[in-house]
Amino acid sequence: MRKLTRTLFPALLVVALAAGCGGNGTTDPTSPDAAPADPEATDTVPDRGDADLVIWTDALKITAVQEVADTFADSQGISVAVQAIAADLQPNFVTANAAGNGPDVVVGAHDWIGNLVQNGAIDPLQLTPDQLEGYSEKAVQATTYDYQLYGVPYGIEALALYRNSGVIAEEPATLDEAIAAGQDAVDAGEVDSALNLPVGELGDAYHMQPILTSMGGYLFGQDNDGSYRADDVGIGEPGSVAAAEKISELAEAGVLRSSISNDNSIALFTEGKAAFLISGPWALGDIEESGLDYAIQPIPGFGGQEPAAPFMGAQAFMVASNGQNKAFAQEFVTNGVNNEAAMQTLFDLAHLPPSMLSVQDGLEDENTALFAEAANQGEPMPAIPEMSAVWEPLGKAYAAIVGGADPAETIRSAGDQIRSSIGE
Repeated sequence: MRKLTRTLFPALLVVALAAGCGGNGTTDPTSPDAAPADPEATDTVPDRGDADLVIWTDALKITAVQEVADTFADSQGISVAVQAIAADLQPNFVTANAAGNGPDVVVGAHDWIGNLVQNGAIDPLQLTPDQLEGYSEKAVQATTYDYQLYGVPYGIEALALYRNSGVIAEEPATLDEAIAAGQDAVDAGEVDSALNLPVGELGDAYHMQPILTSMGGYLFGQDNDGSYRADDVGIGEPGSVAAAEKISELAEAGVLRSSISNDNSIALFTEGKAAFLISGPWALGDIEESGLDYAIQPIPGFGGQEPAAPFMGAQAFMVASNGQNKAFAQEFVTNGVNNEAAMQTLFDLAHLPPSMLSVQDGLEDENTALFAEAANQGEPMPAIPEMSAVWEPLGKAYAAIVGGADPAETIRSAGDQIRSSIGE
């Protein structure tokens, strides 16, 4: 008889605004998905006990992870402990793994991978990217680092365009059309804002990414396989200058404002004060609760420009490099998680748009399907460690441009700062 060890904390029912794909833990100060702390979870390193397989996750996903882990434990005749870390999951994992008292598996955002590899905290999987052909191509790209697969992705998400359909009846084909229709609604006194895109006092590089990419800008160049190159910084290059000039134009028109931030962008939309909102699936709960008539679509690009490509985030299962039971960990991630039944369970209980295409095909909820489509059209948030040098200077540059600073000079200065920080 196997012994099943549970460290089960109740899943939270409310997701707060904070950072790409369910608590991605990046260094982005404006990133949208960090969950509020669960008082029953722990932000200290828990005792792993004598379980054969120990898994760390956050409180929002523990019910889903527990279900999949229990199924695997039953099939293998082993014990499993699933433990929730309330805050700072990534740094706590790195520290505990180095000390030899961490988990065997960690569940986290794909953009942790570069830092975790740099710290020697995770092992490559005994799978190749080609063996995950049944998953979203972008999800596999996101969890592949330096030509090796480090995570099995199960959930994906990206920003989308919410429309106040009680005010704007037709779906816009371009971002220009959305802004023009929103401005008409402002002029008619129906709303106060044409488009709520968080800017704030410090800027918001995460939410501004669709504008950057549609105008031909990029953060880091990519190799043919999609790997990001830290020696090719796109901020300061012509595409980013065009994006900066577009941002300046929209600010002068009153569309982009520093008074719209992560603190109020969703609330003002739910109150019917904005025609459009750029946000992620974390806004859905508040919007549905408000009773507002709304519609969702992937963010369109500007007319005659490139498609808009918001950041895409993936949640993934990764194997700790210093876990006590690495064989069980590899087996769990490569087989216990990597199957349609497990992926369906993870979607049913964690409610993140699924990364497995067959589960996507079976989606009945239109909103979830739209967010999966938005993620499939996005670009994986760079997982390279050099990304930490981007968030603050780029965000501040955007805020300065919205505030009236010269767009070309400001964005080029931000690029110089980023290159200096990463030593390019």
